Amino acid sequence: MELQELIINMGPQHPSTHGVLYLQLKLNGEVVLDCQPHIGYLHRSIEKIAENRSLTQFIAFTDRLDYMASMNNNLGFCLAAEKLLGITAPPRAQYIRVIVAELNRIASHLLAISTFAQDLGAYATPLFYALRDREKILQIFDQLCGQRLTYNYLRVGGVSGDIPVGVDLLIKDFISYERRMLAEYQDLLTGNIIFCVRSKKIGILPKELAINYGVTGTSLRASGVKWDLRKDEPYLAYDKFDFNIPTGQNGDSFDRYYVRMVEMEESLKIIEQALGALPEGDPVAKVNKVFRPTGETYMRTENPRGELGFYIVGDGNPFPYRLKVRSPSFSNLSVISHLVKGLNISDLVCVLGSLDIVMGEIDR
Repeated sequence: MELQELIINMGPQHPSTHGVLYLQLKLNGEVVLDCQPHIGYLHRSIEKIAENRSLTQFIAFTDRLDYMASMNNNLGFCLAAEKLLGITAPPRAQYIRVIVAELNRIASHLLAISTFAQDLGAYATPLFYALRDREKILQIFDQLCGQRLTYNYLRVGGVSGDIPVGVDLLIKDFISYERRMLAEYQDLLTGNIIFCVRSKKIGILPKELAINYGVTGTSLRASGVKWDLRKDEPYLAYDKFDFNIPTGQNGDSFDRYYVRMVEMEESLKIIEQALGALPEGDPVAKVNKVFRPTGETYMRTENPRGELGFYIVGDGNPFPYRLKVRSPSFSNLSVISHLVKGLNISDLVCVLGSLDIVMGEIDR
């Protein structure tokens, strides 16, 4: 019997699409012949809203871009605004920013690897473990800024307040605790034969294709490209810390998972060093309440999903004349049609989960 091509819609509401993403699939039986992603279901005109908000007011909107890494979004925008205004945050604020950014990187990666494992049929154990560990980070952020998801802690010129008494001890306890737990994740997932069979040699992304599509972050490093803005274009105090940039060998779904695992270990090293060398002083900068930026600037930082960039144009008014966000998830998702051709539908779910996209920053 001759098989016929079938076009089906996967999403925009589907448990495997990681948000309101619509994938149009062309199938030959269970084999994917083509995959076209359709986006826009979360479009909120955030870049246009920026033209009617001051720089300080817009910080809260960056929380909603990548809601799994709000601290990192706050950081990227605040650094771009400071670069445009010629402001340098106090040394203590820079170290605190590094600490919260790396804590948020770990929280994001924990959710990424656990939902990825669940996509592959690993029941709920990895997800419950990850949510338990992530909860410890959320409790620290709650102490810092009173929020557990859309954090609003960073400010242009520094942070909203110093680290409360006792929070440094919570962070130290988390470092030792999470090192033990990462070893358990390695036993639970990395050495699991079913997990390896489902993810290895699936969705291989060659480094040339990754570079041509502007893929960044763990997806790029998993393809063997050792590129990380914390090392290659250091900002804050990252050039003062000793840490490694993990890379993969095959560029497959397993490598994208494993690079995140190792990155969490490196983030713990960064946090430990930053906390041990935390400078004295006031992390709250003395800056104007109203900024009138002139000129233009672009600043990029290493978000958990890749290169997050903010382009700001100022014309002397309190509101930016123009603001553009460079979304790492957008470029990372764009390459999916090349990765899934010839795979089964179940493998498509694996590839999509390994890319770890967030639709909030894609649609904006």
